[in-house]
Amino acid sequence: MGHPDFGRLEICTCRQADIQDRIRQRLFSISHLDELRDLTFDSFNPRGRIGLGQQQQDSIERAYNQARSYSKTLKGWLLIQGGYGCGKTHLAAAVADECVSLGVPTLFLTVPDLLDSLRFAYDDREVTFEERFEQIRDAPLLVLDDFGTQSATTWAREKLFQILNYRYINHLPLVLTTNLALEQIEGRMRSRLSDPDMVAHVYIHAPDYRRPVDDSGQHELSSLALHDHQTFSTFNLRKGEKLPVSDTRTLEDAHQAAWAFAQEPKGWLVLMGTYGCGKTHLAAAIANYRASQGFPVMFVVVPDMLDHLRATFNPNSMMSYDRRFEEIRAAPLLVLDDLGTQAMKPWVREKLYQLFNHRYNARLPTVITTADSLDEIDPRLRARMGDRRLVVGVSITAPSFKGKPDRRRSKR
Repeated sequence: MGHPDFGRLEICTCRQADIQDRIRQRLFSISHLDELRDLTFDSFNPRGRIGLGQQQQDSIERAYNQARSYSKTLKGWLLIQGGYGCGKTHLAAAVADECVSLGVPTLFLTVPDLLDSLRFAYDDREVTFEERFEQIRDAPLLVLDDFGTQSATTWAREKLFQILNYRYINHLPLVLTTNLALEQIEGRMRSRLSDPDMVAHVYIHAPDYRRPVDDSGQHELSSLALHDHQTFSTFNLRKGEKLPVSDTRTLEDAHQAAWAFAQEPKGWLVLMGTYGCGKTHLAAAIANYRASQGFPVMFVVVPDMLDHLRATFNPNSMMSYDRRFEEIRAAPLLVLDDLGTQAMKPWVREKLYQLFNHRYNARLPTVITTADSLDEIDPRLRARMGDRRLVVGVSITAPSFKGKPDRRRSKR
């Protein structure tokens, strides 16, 4: 009498092993982990596929080492971020496989499947909603894959918050993968995922392994290969031309600004000027320099980018619109060439605004070239491009570069 366990139902020690085995089997069946048996640490390539840049390979290896270390300790949470197909799910499944082999009851679910499992429990005769919710919330190890792909209804956000908050308060291990930036996650959940004492963050800077990749490791959408000759060393400051001093100075200023940005891409760089003045050359020089250092870059002409997005609406397209748009807006370094040459239809304005707004809020490095003045640009885009706290704007006043005629061709 008076003992804190008095009157509490306790499982006999002779049955505890059997009970734990049943828990493991039940969670294993819910997780469909048998379908992920091939996704192990042994089958994961820590350096990625051939053709990736040094920085991309290093990010994959860091994620691999972090995941492997976490599987041995299960201390706190592990948040794996990155684009589609970069290896996030493989590493999360590898953690689950490792822990199951050690006898840790593990629940692996994609977030949409988790929410479906809860919805179906309302009509399930074998398990109540409360029982299913408790199974998920109290799983000794919970792995949530594809966080952010779920329908963002009020009910879905509330259930996810309840699960994350419960595990946060009780310090229960959680592995979570997402292609979202923290800024895109609902505030209450973002607060918990931002706790450095609880959460280990790892980001994979690698392209989709299912998609083609060129020798430099750049994304298939990037047209940088067409500009491989446009580097800082080949940029012509046009000192041999009889240009006004003020025009020559703007070329020098633009060259210096582009070089500084290439050394340490932060914020946005906007290059403005007439057609043929050198904007694209400098933007390509930045991209080529970063690519030569092994960093992923997406260089795309704005009208081409919009065509890529429209192509996803084709019924025969193998790529969804959401996935293609996410690849563009989440690119570690995005170079948008020739903004303003596209027809400004309402759909175009809305897509560009969504792209600009995301990269502005997430403070993702971006280079923009345009022949338009700021006054001619959509007001919502102009408001972000004109923010001097984030954006460096450089105007080139030099006229279009004509080059020198080929003497052999002129003789003919």
